[in-house]
Amino acid sequence: MKMDRRAFLSHAAAAGLLLPATAARAEPKLVREDYAVARERFRTHLTQTGPSPDPPQPLSPPHGARRVDYRSGPLKLVAWVSENADASRPRPGVLVLHGGNALWPGHWDDLAHPFVKAGYVAMIPAMRGENGLPGSFSGFYDETADVLAVADVLRAYPGVDPARLYIAGHSVGGTLTLLAAMSRHPFRAAAAYAGNPDARAFFRHFPEDIRFDVDDPQEFDMRSPVCFAGSFKCPVLMLHGSKEMNSDHAVRLTVSRARAAGLDVRRAIVEGDHSSAIPGESAEALRFFETI
Repeated sequence: MKMDRRAFLSHAAAAGLLLPATAARAEPKLVREDYAVARERFRTHLTQTGPSPDPPQPLSPPHGARRVDYRSGPLKLVAWVSENADASRPRPGVLVLHGGNALWPGHWDDLAHPFVKAGYVAMIPAMRGENGLPGSFSGFYDETADVLAVADVLRAYPGVDPARLYIAGHSVGGTLTLLAAMSRHPFRAAAAYAGNPDARAFFRHFPEDIRFDVDDPQEFDMRSPVCFAGSFKCPVLMLHGSKEMNSDHAVRLTVSRARAAGLDVRRAIVEGDHSSAIPGESAEALRFFETI
């Protein structure tokens, strides 16, 4: 699985995409409005349109999975689902969101397989603009709509118990997990691995991923779970590796704000770095889901 990201900071600076230093220092604001309500009226303004920054990979399903087509608005997109679904014996379902900005075969083995092994029906989608699929990459926002659309497909999938639908994701998928968990009610619980809840901090590290109007602060707010921490619709576990502490403050702030709103949102640190912590994060997510 591709874990390293592009670091073309000099190119981004030349293109004028680096964020102002004042934005870098500002504490993320707390928005009292419910995130789902805010999404109903907000439309992201993309200043660039086109595919995701990561090179596309073939969407042939890996061993143990089959391809499923799904629609997100007018877009026809693709997901992989495990072959263990049995309509006569409903199982819990888990929507797994990959890291990076393309679906790779290794994502199935690293992220989905632990849930399949534990008896879940797992589905992992590619989103708009990824892997040669239609639509424009937006950096979290419109991709959240894709996550919600494919969640409906998994919830209705033969052999999935709709009352036991979970969501988990790593890195970019971890942030999308948080945004989806505060958008609607279909999930019983959510686990985010190494997801950065502060979009301003994320895009400072990856300015080449910016496709939206940086002069509009709301563009960043609507991509930042920390700003809407009172909006989670299910219990949430936020995880990261012991050797990747760059987002720890934002994670702590998100948890603190959510708990102040009376929500069941927790954090845990797993031994390892961005990649090596994944097996431990998957184990923690499974334990967490079993308690809900």
